[in-house]
This record gives sequence, C-alpha cells and structure tokens, in this order.
Amino acid sequence: MINVLLVDDHELVRTGISKILSDVKGLKVIGECNTGEEAIKFCRQTDVDVILMDMDMPGMGGLEATKKILRFAPDIKIIVLTVHSEDPFPTKVMQMGASGYLTKGAGPDEMVNAIRSVNSGQRYLTSEIAQQMALSQFKTVEENPFNALSDRELQIMLMITRGEKVPDISEHLILSTKTINSYRYRMFEKLGVSNDVELTHLAIRHGMLKTEKL
Repeated sequence: MINVLLVDDHELVRTGISKILSDVKGLKVIGECNTGEEAIKFCRQTDVDVILMDMDMPGMGGLEATKKILRFAPDIKIIVLTVHSEDPFPTKVMQMGASGYLTKGAGPDEMVNAIRSVNSGQRYLTSEIAQQMALSQFKTVEENPFNALSDRELQIMLMITRGEKVPDISEHLILSTKTINSYRYRMFEKLGVSNDVELTHLAIRHGMLKTEKL
C-alpha cells in the first residue's frame, strides 16, 4: 500500500484528488494539509510514502516545505503539483530533490502513474516538461533572468504579478511588510525592472505567466 499525503490550500482540489485516488487499488490517502507547515508536522508524526505538494500556499509555500521535509525524511517521495509548467520552476523543484513534477492539467491516469513511478524509485516528469528542461540546458542564464531568483523571490514574484499587494502578500506568507519589500526590491535589481508593471511585462515575455487569449 502506498501512503499518500495531499498538500494544497484549496479544499476542492484536495477533495477531488482524494476521490480519484480512493478508487485506485494500492493507494491510500492518509492525510490532507493546507499549508507547508502542516505538512512538515504531519510527516514528523506519520509514515508517508508519497506527497502531492502544491507550490503556491500560505506560509512558507511548497518549495520551502519540500526542502525542509527532505532534510529530515529523505526517503519520502514528493511530487510537486502546480499550474506552472515553464522553467525555472521544474528545474528548481527537481534540483532541490523532488521526485516528480506535474501540472494541474494532468489527468487522473497520469497522476496515478506518477505516484507509482516515484514510489518505485523513479523520477517522473510529463514529456512536455522533460523536453523543456532538456532544452533549457542549452540556454544561458541571461536568456531567462528569472533563473537568478531564489525560491522565495520566485514565490513573491508570482504573487505580485497576480496583482496581490504587499500587505496581502505579507499576511499570506506570514512575513512582515518590510521583509516582503526587501525581497521585492532585491528582485527588481536582479531583473533590471523598477516597478510591478515592468515586472509583470517581463514575466509575460519569458512565459512565466499564463495570459488569456481574447
């Protein structure tokens, strides 16, 4: 039996995934968490085989939670489940020790296949993401300036480009507004932009954001 932990701050997402996995022989959802902090606490108290980890959550977020869990429980297999398919997200996630990377557009069969694959010791990437990561090896860092951002800076960048204000980000991440602004200005320096609008335009140009076609 593969013991699976679901970590996502949207109850509807967790409920949907739990329903899918409940019908699969050999898989068992043993817990649900809505923050990275909860996931860390759960993994310290319970034997977990595979985690489906959302990237964007209140508090520390999925990236930092992944790093912390793998420090004290390196045998746990973590699949990051996110809406982001563009590098540098997949590369950063796999470099920090995650076993898999799935977008939330993946179908139920692929999700089950990913869980079974990582539990058997393999790494799992969709073919599209694997191809992107392979091609990114031939690119220089300068071609995508977002590669220079830290995990936390990437997290805050995504929130800013979604239109969230500093006080809201501060509350979401449980950090002071001063700390958020420090990250923000450091990010601006690295990317060569001077405000949130320029940051958003740069993110769109480099495929970091999904834009709706009218």
